[in-house]
Amino acid sequence: MTTINQEEIQKFSKLADEWWDVSGKFKPLHMFNPIRIEYILEKTVKHFKKIDKSKPLSGLKLLDIGCGGGLMSEPMNRLGAEVTGIDASLKNIKIAESHSNKNKLKIRYLNSSPEELNEKEKYDVILNLEIVEHVEDVDLYFESCAKLLKKNGIMFTATLNRTFISFIKAIIGAEYVLRWLPIGTHDWNKFFKPNELKEKINKLNFTIDDVKGLEFNPLSKKWKRSNNLSVNYIISSIKN
Repeated sequence: MTTINQEEIQKFSKLADEWWDVSGKFKPLHMFNPIRIEYILEKTVKHFKKIDKSKPLSGLKLLDIGCGGGLMSEPMNRLGAEVTGIDASLKNIKIAESHSNKNKLKIRYLNSSPEELNEKEKYDVILNLEIVEHVEDVDLYFESCAKLLKKNGIMFTATLNRTFISFIKAIIGAEYVLRWLPIGTHDWNKFFKPNELKEKINKLNFTIDDVKGLEFNPLSKKWKRSNNLSVNYIISSIKN
């Protein structure tokens, strides 16, 4: 059994050289990053009652699954976390390693999927950001995450809702009209409704802490938190 979808891996491997080009194919993720970092930092600090303002994630072990070129691994490391980034694409891992080395960051990158990761020590924080819609077996994926997370650890899952408006905005708008993403980046049928993911997560002895929508403002060209879950949303959950 595996969570690896080879077609998805090949798709992102072809784009690997563009991970750190803020005007390239991953421009939407660079625009998306500030709101994701803000939300994850706020929830993690509150949960673990951290008080170090300069390195608020210090002392925490964090696993970034489907890390790509390291767009979230690097800021998490700068905030003090001990970061391990994993990705099923070897090319992505090489790009991530090269970029972190240039920036003199100590991040451990592994070419692996979560079910292949045999860790003796578990993690305090797990990031599943824009990854579940690309994996082969979502149930196995979450089971693997649960095994890797410490008791009372926090997991963040960000993805796209399977709604008519998400088809218009995320597929037609982002891929065909605005050309923010290469055509075929997403398969609408693989999107998940929030209740579907909440059910899968709850089954693994997690408590859902929060579900928040993330909305793009075309005027300010910035993302903001919202109660509107119709397109992008993020779930924070605690392992009991």
